Amino acid sequence: MAEKIVLNMITQRSIEEGQAMEKGKTTQEYFKACSVVEMNPDDMKRLGILINTNVKVTSEVGDVIVKAITPTQFCPPGLAHIRQGVWANQIVPPRTQSTGVPQYSGFPVTIEPARNERIKSALELVQGSVGLWKGGA
Repeated sequence: MAEKIVLNMITQRSIEEGQAMEKGKTTQEYFKACSVVEMNPDDMKRLGILINTNVKVTSEVGDVIVKAITPTQFCPPGLAHIRQGVWANQIVPPRTQSTGVPQYSGFPVTIEPARNERIKSALELVQGSVGLWKGGA
């Protein structure tokens, strides 16, 4: 069992994310739909994490705590999907390769168990990113 694993990250749109976004980014529906990372079951097993276990996803620009779930679509070993939104934005590199669009897919991340860490709300993440979060930890 590994302590951490390096995977190739792809951010993606999903039906769940789109429906929840219509209700608002501070709703429980959006939190549930977007604060997840989809991983291949073999990679989850290598990490020793169970379905719906919190994990820490770290890229070259930051990290975020999300819930690991089994994929809702094809996800081969070595690849992870995180739904586009506030949680994904914490780890997406700003590189644009002269396109003006950040590198939403194809960047390495380290994933490790974070069983005792809490998933932050969208408001906590956005306000925390700009130094405005006044709430508790």
